[in-house]
Amino acid sequence: MRCLVFVLIVSFASSLVIAAEADKTLDIYWIDVEGGASTLLVTPMGESVLIDSGNPGHRDPERIVRVATHEAGLKKIDHLITTHYHGDHYGGAALLATLLPVGKVYDNGSFDGMPNKPSREYLSFECDSRQVINPGDSLPVKEQANGPQVTIRCIGTRQQFVEPSSATPLNEAICASCAPRDRDGSDNANSIVSVISFGDFRFFDGGDLTWNQEIKLVCPHDLIGPVDVYQVTHHGLDTSNNPVVLHTINPSVAIMNNGDQKGCLPEVFANLKGTPSIQRIFQVHKNLRPDGTVNNVEDKYIANHGSAAECEGHFIHLKVASDSLSYQISIPANHVVETFSTRQK
Repeated sequence: MRCLVFVLIVSFASSLVIAAEADKTLDIYWIDVEGGASTLLVTPMGESVLIDSGNPGHRDPERIVRVATHEAGLKKIDHLITTHYHGDHYGGAALLATLLPVGKVYDNGSFDGMPNKPSREYLSFECDSRQVINPGDSLPVKEQANGPQVTIRCIGTRQQFVEPSSATPLNEAICASCAPRDRDGSDNANSIVSVISFGDFRFFDGGDLTWNQEIKLVCPHDLIGPVDVYQVTHHGLDTSNNPVVLHTINPSVAIMNNGDQKGCLPEVFANLKGTPSIQRIFQVHKNLRPDGTVNNVEDKYIANHGSAAECEGHFIHLKVASDSLSYQISIPANHVVETFSTRQK
């Protein structure tokens, strides 16, 4: 009898270990901040990284807190990356810090020729520490003992980019057809560009990086490499989303953090649809512009369908399996779940 009890205890303990290991996923949430940006990552070790904090006011910080606490079970934002100093990307940070503790903040600091400056509230809100991020920097996230590791690496910011190594491939064939556009003098061009990897899974977040700076990411050298998921840059505006990037990194999925009246412009939508590698496009919002430039995917792949005034702020959730070989994308409000295979190295 004692042997049987011992076996049962060991079996139960083993099942708990297996279950714990199975839960070591990478989770990414696209939070609806009405055409701003707020992307929340939760690592297998339960550490949180928020990329951008949406607009000023109560709405966006409260939506971030709701997803962070109710969906992700967080008690703190361990790392906050502010990609650039436009209000729809940093505006919610000061109030957010009064609702949920914020650890380390990474941004561009002050630099020569900065076209936009953050508010006094942003510069003074309470956090553990602040760091100016540079190309090549990686966030010091905790490593798990077994299984794939998470890397969150800055590959460009303030119009400077990581240096190619001897192994970085040239991209001459695609670059030959790439033409620059008028210079963007706003702070969009200074956006922090991040590549997040978890084993074989790779995710690209370029903030609001603009057309001419995007060229530098892939021409003459491909500084990004292939990715699985592409966060559509700059909310889907056509001053960004250079097709030379899309056809170099070959994403399987594109996710657009647009608003009901912002982003999802015809040229960008056509370029996404025309990228052979893209299997699915998701939108945070349905495009409701009255000017006729309406482009949308099927309703079930859109998290929010009404106007900003009547919006409930539904989110999109991505979960990478513990072995990093597959990932699920869901819109809980629509009862939609789709599974994709990770591009194998």
